[in-house]
Amino acid sequence: MRKSTFLKLKLREAAFISKALLSTNHVVLAHIIPMRRCNLACGYCNEYDQTSKPVPLDVMKRRIDKLAELDTSIVTVSGGEPMMHPQLDDIIRHVRSHGIIAGLISNGYYFTPDRIKRLNDAGLEYLQISIDNVEPDEVSRKSLRVLDKKLRYLAEHADFHININSVIGGGIKQPEDALTVAKRAVELGFSTTVGVIHDEDGTLKPLTQKEKEIFHAVKKLGNKDHARLNWFQDSIAEGKPYEWRCRSGSRYLYICEDGKVHWCSQQRGYPGIPLEQYAMEDFKREYMTEKWCAPTCTIQCVHQVGILDNWRDPQVSEAEARKLVPKKKEAERVVQILRPQ
Repeated sequence: MRKSTFLKLKLREAAFISKALLSTNHVVLAHIIPMRRCNLACGYCNEYDQTSKPVPLDVMKRRIDKLAELDTSIVTVSGGEPMMHPQLDDIIRHVRSHGIIAGLISNGYYFTPDRIKRLNDAGLEYLQISIDNVEPDEVSRKSLRVLDKKLRYLAEHADFHININSVIGGGIKQPEDALTVAKRAVELGFSTTVGVIHDEDGTLKPLTQKEKEIFHAVKKLGNKDHARLNWFQDSIAEGKPYEWRCRSGSRYLYICEDGKVHWCSQQRGYPGIPLEQYAMEDFKREYMTEKWCAPTCTIQCVHQVGILDNWRDPQVSEAEARKLVPKKKEAERVVQILRPQ
């Protein structure tokens, strides 16, 4: 990443963080899914299928336009495997046309020098790749041996920030692989994070003693990077619940391939409202709603967004939140009743 590009990106980061601290009435981060299909089948993953078709570009553009209306700061394209979408560059370009920071989460398999240059031209600003092990096995083929050549291409050609996420838990046979992956990421000039693999509903799977030791060793690498705002993970590693205020459905949105808004990738189904119908009363209701899964959640991006508001606006039960934030039609009726005749 060129120094001039890096400095511009840091300024944009500072701007969106300042904006988020000053106002709670906009989306900070949205994950949007252009296709559910993936070329891999990792044993712990519930976010893919092997049959889905790409969402048409015009549909993706309308969804991005709606996110722009919600004043979204960052849009991250995820999947499935988003690099399989034939018009991914146009999707990223459309995100950037609104002045929104554009990110991408990929398994890394499709990166070639030409493909990286096309992503540069489209305006991609962030990329995250998760690498699960050093050698591929029956749980995951996202291995360092398979992907190292792709990482070298990225180090040489990418003009966007790259974070390599290594993982602990969830059936990974060699937890020490996470440290090997993290050291390789730092060697190539990338930032590095470590994730605790969640169970089937996205919540806590406690680590063994050996996994805890490796987890803390990985966290020490590159700990000055902004991506290491993962204080919650210290509790997760110890198998303890973490008290925080999850703002999913408001400050963080997960938009599936069907265009519906969900709390996150692991809690698909609620609120389940189509993005084009998502209104400020939905945003405010979810902002105020305490999430049952929050204390044992391991989803890094949602936690990082939550940090911005963890100090303000205590949350209440879903029933209480619905009382505090009336539905749109009900609110309009109240206004009509109160309006002078």
